[in-house]
Amino acid sequence: MEAPRPVTPRPTRIPVGVALGILTAVVEALFLLGAAVAVAGAAAVPPARRRVRTAIRRYAATLARYERDRLARFHGVEVPPGAAGRREVGYLAARLLPGALGLLAYGVLAVGVVLATIVVRAVFRGDLGVTDALLQAVVGAALLLVNVQAVVSVAALDVRLARRLLGPNARTLLEDRVRELAASRAGVIAAVDAERQRIERDLHDGLQQRLVALGMLLGRARRSRDAERTTALLAQAHADAQQAVAELREVAWRVYPSALDDADLGQVLEMVAQRSDVPVRVRCDLPVRPQRQVETVLYFVACEALTNAAKHAAATLITVEIGAGEEFVRMTVHDDGVGGADPAGRGLSGLARRVAAQDGRLRVDSPAGGPTTVSVELPCG
Repeated sequence: MEAPRPVTPRPTRIPVGVALGILTAVVEALFLLGAAVAVAGAAAVPPARRRVRTAIRRYAATLARYERDRLARFHGVEVPPGAAGRREVGYLAARLLPGALGLLAYGVLAVGVVLATIVVRAVFRGDLGVTDALLQAVVGAALLLVNVQAVVSVAALDVRLARRLLGPNARTLLEDRVRELAASRAGVIAAVDAERQRIERDLHDGLQQRLVALGMLLGRARRSRDAERTTALLAQAHADAQQAVAELREVAWRVYPSALDDADLGQVLEMVAQRSDVPVRVRCDLPVRPQRQVETVLYFVACEALTNAAKHAAATLITVEIGAGEEFVRMTVHDDGVGGADPAGRGLSGLARRVAAQDGRLRVDSPAGGPTTVSVELPCG
């Protein structure tokens, strides 16, 4: 299972999220109080006790789902499902702490606003001197910063509790990771087999046929008694030999892009762009060169996207953009073609398996009528 990637929330949303957390904590406190009364009342009747516990867990799951939505919308944190039953009830009980602390922080803020209003009125009435007013402003600003930090700390505590009590435990994460690695391994094996079949077809249908034709040309030139015809046949054979060398180089690059030994990814893609029948713009902004396996995967993704755009999309311009974040290298290949690319096709599905083997993500957006955008994200480390 892929771990959720946090999204940086807007600073203005965090106070709103904490304020809503106070309201939900009040609702959850009432729910827990009602649940305790219901459990105590049904303790003497086993059938009623089971029904009460089932209802409590169901409503606790609903409240926990609302908390997940709140954390995702206002705190930018996706908490994957992993808890059920007692853990969700325990989480609702633990949520009373950040709810109480948030209420305290906003209460102190309200008191500060009232005091600030009194100070401002005193200044306008002339009851407070300039020196005292400045001193009160400095103290008020310091207290406001402390209060803002308190709100942020309450939000961080809220997120930590949700991840700890609602998210999957270590055993579940480990099991999901093992399944993911097993699926990635099988996918890589399938991708390698598909690539071998593709190379075999290229050699058989392309290079092998050209070499057979080259042998026939040389045989005709050898048997010819006309010097001019022999010269023409040899010239044609020479051209075919050069073309065979170019095709062999293309096949070799599909197996391993050896140009990456001497040049970085941007330079290699510039070389690929020069051989493309469709104009290609390459923008590569990588402050640090990524690991070799990351460059190789990005190279194969870019080449497959360029090939598809040139053969099937009727594109007039292809743009390749590569950049790096703090933890990920991102590449986007965009063309202005007719769209309709199938992510489940042999080429793109093989690339998806390559990317997944590196713990990355591949996304294809290709509506009918275009345009097509292939984006890939790979970890830097």
